Amino acid sequence: MKRRAFMGAALAAAAAITAKTTMVKAEDWRSGIQWEEPKVIDPPTQPGGAPSDAIILFDGKDMSAWDGADKWEVKDGYVTEGRGSISTKQKFGSVQLHIEFATPEKVEGSGQGRGNSGVFFMDGHYELQVLDSYDNETYFDGLCGSIYKQRPPFVNVCAKPGEWQSYDVIFNRPVLKIEGDKVVEVIRPPFITVLQNGVVIHNHFQLEGDTAWHKAPEFTPHAEVGSIQLQDHGNPTRFRNIWIREIPDENVKPASTGAYIAK
Repeated sequence: MKRRAFMGAALAAAAAITAKTTMVKAEDWRSGIQWEEPKVIDPPTQPGGAPSDAIILFDGKDMSAWDGADKWEVKDGYVTEGRGSISTKQKFGSVQLHIEFATPEKVEGSGQGRGNSGVFFMDGHYELQVLDSYDNETYFDGLCGSIYKQRPPFVNVCAKPGEWQSYDVIFNRPVLKIEGDKVVEVIRPPFITVLQNGVVIHNHFQLEGDTAWHKAPEFTPHAEVGSIQLQDHGNPTRFRNIWIREIPDENVKPASTGAYIAK
């Protein structure tokens, strides 16, 4: 009985201390930074839909936002790859891009000759590969979802030929020091994050340079903003529901200084 009484008294004392402690009001911490109020936008109303501040690049009706698309066919809410690659009329830096694609339902060819296209950033310098990689062998850094010739996707999450797929991309533009016709310093390299069909296949990957097919990566001069391009590779790949958002460059560390840039 004495032991129980002692334990009861100890618990009561602990409860009293806890109650007294919780009565002390702590002040919340503030950084002191005078933040600008975030802009209010409307969220998408359906999966894959565009938020209210997005720039619509293709709504299923016309390709007026693109140069060179007169030989690409618009039909039934999608556009089919035609003769010649196409480029957005508007130029972009760091962006969030949504695009949906379907490789041909009728399987013809193999390897890089099956459902081949590509999404390019900065006037064609950096390619996110589009390919029919469903039961189709090829080199791994040329698979659908690869950063072409630089990095395979984490996983192959391709749908069957003819089925609609999606890319959701965050692309952070590079900052290059250019003298004449050469890049003399990469102040900040480009980075890319990609979700294919809702699955992360690249997580803030640092590009090593241009994604050329015939030579090792190296940075070549280009402007701070550039077009988005869709590639003609001779395969009737389809695209739909293409929209883009310009995003700020903050919270991306330049390679040389380690300091943050906001622009």
